[in-house]
Formats: sequence, structure tokens, C-alpha cells
Amino acid sequence: MQVLSVASEVFPLVKTGGLADVAGALPGALMPLGVRMRTLMPGYPAVMRTIKTHEVVGGFPNLFGAPASVLAVDHEGLDLLVLDAPHLFERDGGPYVDRAGRDYPDNFRRFAGLSLAAAEIAGGILPSWTPDLVHVHDWQAALTPVYMQFGPAHLMPSVLTIHNIAFQGRFGPDVFPELALPAQAFSVDYVEYYGDVGFLKGGLQTATAITTVSPSYAQEILTPEFGMGFEGLLAARLSSVSGIVNGIDTGVWNPQTDANLKTAYGASSIKKREANKQALAARFSFDLTPGPIFCVVSRLTSQKGMDVLAEVVDDIVENGGKLAILGSGDPALEAAFLLAAARHPGRVGIVIGYDEPLSHLMQAGADAILIPSRFEPCGLTQLYGLRYGCVPVVARTGGLADTIIDANEAALAAGVATGFQFSPVTADGLRQALRRVFTLYNDLKAWNRMQVQGMKSDVSWDLSAGRYAALYSRLLAKG
Repeated sequence: MQVLSVASEVFPLVKTGGLADVAGALPGALMPLGVRMRTLMPGYPAVMRTIKTHEVVGGFPNLFGAPASVLAVDHEGLDLLVLDAPHLFERDGGPYVDRAGRDYPDNFRRFAGLSLAAAEIAGGILPSWTPDLVHVHDWQAALTPVYMQFGPAHLMPSVLTIHNIAFQGRFGPDVFPELALPAQAFSVDYVEYYGDVGFLKGGLQTATAITTVSPSYAQEILTPEFGMGFEGLLAARLSSVSGIVNGIDTGVWNPQTDANLKTAYGASSIKKREANKQALAARFSFDLTPGPIFCVVSRLTSQKGMDVLAEVVDDIVENGGKLAILGSGDPALEAAFLLAAARHPGRVGIVIGYDEPLSHLMQAGADAILIPSRFEPCGLTQLYGLRYGCVPVVARTGGLADTIIDANEAALAAGVATGFQFSPVTADGLRQALRRVFTLYNDLKAWNRMQVQGMKSDVSWDLSAGRYAALYSRLLAKG
């Protein structure tokens, strides 16, 4: 089975969030199941600098303003098709925003270019390869099935995965004439969305199947609270919607082989984690007083519940805990955590930005990871936490609820608890969860049992890859 995956970021070449991890890990997980997945991604400057060798396998004489080439690249086991289009992707900021954090004004054109290229590949422009099915991710690739509807690949099945329905790719109607779509596409059956152009909306209308990244999120987005305006459309397409929880790359995230750690360890050598805890404490200049270290690896936004966390930092310190934060986002939240670090030297520390090696050390050295998200389609940091014995403390929503077994009395007695769930996402709700954490942390044997149980959890892609492969097979069987 030949599948074209289309994603705006792919780990390890470019990453701003969990989408990159999924796009980077899924192809390898599908390979043993007889699925060959090639991934089309933009040729951002960081990508073009990294790829060493490539073969030009196709091109476009004019892709929204200038020529573009399709490069076949084999990078760290990934079978990539890189869209080399400097006029669209050669920018000195990030993939989506400039150095000042502003969206590029031509993002509609940049990702329409990615989607159109994907549709043309699906239609057979590469002389040596044509996919059987197309799998696209989020709004940046969501126009692909729309373009496919009006081209030679109109009968080819497509899958659209929603990683976060809050990001929709909505632009003013003035951009439509530039999209190289027929006039009929600016209608409610395609991309028109309350008078605007909706990239995600178009994909939701036209993809053969829609998946989300957890079963609970698939149900949540059918409601006004979580559907972000698309709940009606999704309800109308209910038979095409399913949830498949994400996995993680257990080769990249493996405490027994991770070069980012001070000391390697496993479920049978949990005591060796202590060396990583000491290294983490040193990295954040924490004092040597006993107590749990909590960590946060997150965008600092209200969606992630970081405003709620900011309200309880003092409680964590007063109860003998420490807090290590890695992330960036809302300037007001960044400032609040910087003030907390100044208020509690040696007990609270923050690194603004993202540091992949440090994120590994934090999972290996912290006792618990805090994820108080208001909504979370799947979440990956709690899966990393399970893998590394860093106990997740999560809001009861979306993929967090699907992947963490709450340490209630029955689960603890049965030995199956892997973390703590709480609801509602308020300061009081999080405080109650923290009281439970501190209580269990003081019972070292019980705490270690829960760490080990988490480390034994299957957080790999094996089960979920099988579900994707089965979905692909069903779509192809329908013809």
C-alpha cells in the first residue's frame, strides 16, 4: 500500500509541536504492516540546510508565482518528498510566523502551494511513483482533498487528521481568486465558511475520512464547547469521523538509551533516576531540600491551562515542591512565571523557548509533569512522562483522559494507576490534584509502583498504526 502523507512539519527536520512527532514517527510504525508512506513537506531553510543528498523527481513551472521542485530525500529512515519553493518557504522566521511572532501574510498561498503540490502528486505527476491514498494533517494540508476533487485524483481516498481543531486556516474572501480553484469551490460544500475561505473547513467537507488524535477528542469536537464552530459539520459527517490515539517513537524516547540523560535507567532500575533528578536540579539552580520536582514542557497559553498553573505556583512551593518550566507563548504568562521564579529562587525555574535535549532530561529527572490543559486533542508529553517514570498530572479531557489511569483508591489497590486526573480546570481543581500528589509522593513504595506501572504502559505506535492501516484498507476496499 502506497500512502502520501502531507504535513507542514516533520521531526527531526522541523518541529513546533506534536504534529511533527506524529508525522515523523507514523511512517516507520506503518512499514511492518505493509504500508509505504512518503511524506511531502515544505522546504523551509532549516530543511534545505539539513538534507545532504536529494533527487529532483518532479516540479511545477509556476506554483503560485514561481517555479518549484519536488525533491526525493531519505533522511534518518524517513522517505520524504520536499517541496523546494523558495518564494513560498524561504523565510528567516519560523514555519508559520516571523521573528516578531506575526503570521506571514501569505500563509494562505504558502500552504495552498503545499496542498496543490500534494494533489498533483496524487494525480500522477511523478513519473516513478503514485500513491494509493493521501493522508493530510491539519489546516496547512487540508486543501489537498479539495484540489483532488477538481483534478485527476478525484476518485482517490483521502484521510484528514485533526491535531487541534482550534487552528483552522481561515482567511478573507479576497484570497480565493489566488487559490487556483474553480468558482464553485467557494461554496458551503467546499471552502466557503461564513463568507471567508476556510482551509480546514474545505478538508472536513471533502476528505473521505476524518480522524482525530484520540477517541475522547473525536466525541468532544461534536459539541459546541470543543467543536470551535465545526460541530454541526462534523455531526453531519459522523460516520466518517473516528479517533485514533497517538503513540510516540519509543526509539527516540527511551530512558535506557537516551543520550540526553545523566544516567540511563529502566523500569527495573528506577532508582537510577535520582542522578537525572540531581542533574535537572542543577540545571535549574534548585536548592537541595527534599521534595518532588514538578515539570512543565508546554506552550504557555490559556489552552494549556498555564494561567491556572500560575495561580498555584506558590502552593507548590509552600508544600515543599519545586517547579521547572520549559516553554514560550503568551507574554503575560511568560512574565508571570518569571516573576514566580524571582519570588522563589531555588524552587522555581523557567527556560523561555524550546530545547529538545532539555525536555528529555526534564522527563527523566522530574517526579511529575503538570498538564492542566483546558482541551487536549491527544497530548504527547504525558506519554513521554509515562515512558520515563515522570508521573503525569492531567486535566480530564481529550487524549489526556484516554491515556492516563487516575490514581483513585481502586486503581491504586489494583496496581494499575499511572497518574492523576482532575476536573474542572480551575486553580482549586489543580490544588486538589496536587494534594493527592503530595500525599502519594510521601509513600515512596506506592509512588515507585505507579512510576513503574507507567513505564510498562504501551505508548508505542504499534496499536494505533494498526488502526490507521485498517482504515486505509477499508477506504481502498470501498473503491
